[in-house]
Amino acid sequence: MRKYLRAILVSALTLVTAFSCVKPEDEISYEEQQRRQALTKTLNYLWNDIMSEYYYWNESLVKKSFTYDTDVEDYFNSLLYEKDRWSWMTDGKSFMDDETGIKYGTYGLLAGQMIRYYHDYGIYVCYVYPGGPFEQAGVKRGWNVTSIDGKTIKDWIKDDLNALNDIFNHPSTTQPRLFAFEDNEGGQHEIPITAAESLLVRPGLITKVFTAKDYPGLTAPIGYFNYLSFKADNDINGKSMMDDITEAMDYFKKNNVKTLILDLRYNGGGDSRASNLLVSYLAPASARGQVYVKRTHNNKKRASDLETKVQSPAQIISSLESDKSSGIHFSCKPDSPEFEHLYFITGKGSASASEMVLNGLKPLADIHHVGDTTYGKPNGMYIFPYPAHLAAYDKGDYSGLQYVFLPICFYNANGLGENIPDAGMAPNNWRPDDLYHDFDATEDNIAACLHHIVHGSYPDLPEVAIETKASSCTDAHMYLWENDRNYGRYTVKREF
Repeated sequence: MRKYLRAILVSALTLVTAFSCVKPEDEISYEEQQRRQALTKTLNYLWNDIMSEYYYWNESLVKKSFTYDTDVEDYFNSLLYEKDRWSWMTDGKSFMDDETGIKYGTYGLLAGQMIRYYHDYGIYVCYVYPGGPFEQAGVKRGWNVTSIDGKTIKDWIKDDLNALNDIFNHPSTTQPRLFAFEDNEGGQHEIPITAAESLLVRPGLITKVFTAKDYPGLTAPIGYFNYLSFKADNDINGKSMMDDITEAMDYFKKNNVKTLILDLRYNGGGDSRASNLLVSYLAPASARGQVYVKRTHNNKKRASDLETKVQSPAQIISSLESDKSSGIHFSCKPDSPEFEHLYFITGKGSASASEMVLNGLKPLADIHHVGDTTYGKPNGMYIFPYPAHLAAYDKGDYSGLQYVFLPICFYNANGLGENIPDAGMAPNNWRPDDLYHDFDATEDNIAACLHHIVHGSYPDLPEVAIETKASSCTDAHMYLWENDRNYGRYTVKREF
């Protein structure tokens, strides 16, 4: 990350203030004067050095006035172009925690509902993080949360929806909650679970190989890689996040995998260094040297437009490791598995880099696209730290980082000039997310890929029971889980 922090640092800003003070200057405390100066400096930097220069829609911006009571995030949001639903900002600590894989006060799961197609308003486990409280309790994908502390989910929603949200959003790390579940086969479980104070999470969720034992008719091993986010920096323990990619590819290489199912249905994007590395493994050798993504900027930054070509994994790894400022070192450096067929599983949570990889590889490889239409994020951001000029960043010390701004700065197209639609990329075979099953050969999206591999066609959509858990609910319940605008998560899925 240090490389990118330095790459976008901009010139120091001369402060110009034009405010009328409510109180005479001698009645304002020194601390208040310092706060006002700091706020003015921050907002002037945001306007002059970031939005006016790098923001993709900079020519459409209108400068907004601000007062000493203005909130930094509110001011940032007020500047955004009307069609911009992607730009965001956060505080420095939250950003660095996410970059190094740390979650605080968490049960270690993604929860979701199957309202679309299945008309099921129950709360289901989409996945659990290895080592997290839910995983340690034996909970798996597909388990239905039926009650908490003896009170049914239906009654929680009816009586106190805010309290239910607080249970997940602000869980106790000292007192357990009694969760009741119905598992994938109808079994009932009551388990006391306490949230973890902190949890290290990594982007590679599942790496496995399917054989004829898992799905009759397979004549060769089929790889499956469930990848949650494109992360590139080292985690809190100093291990590169990109090792999850290289280790998975090494596993597939050793198992002679030629067909890969890449599951990106919960992948909201991330670092282009990680996406470039993944593409280097996925693309056939014949695609080396060909353009897979074209990046275009605003009129002020046309000189930054670039074309990224497919490289070999060895080339990308060598380049990343030679950049000493990044501190990245790979523990595994396999050759490419040389995939012949690629199956992408996507969903409404597949955004940004996930879409860029899919769109970029379409003209270059044998691609089959299964699942739901992607989120629709045809663009990308640069990372602007504030304060911008801190020598400590070069030493890996981000304690002085106050804010991180991530405005849209460029658009992506593939080598043929094809853009990602704002409405998302539609699959060849549309299928809903199947939260009734774990990530195995019985899960509908995975089974559809395996069926196509064996039979050359996709199966019918699963049947929906006449009696569903929606019978006693209303449409309002689909908004139980808030939308995470930072990563394009689907409205009814959220990590806790």
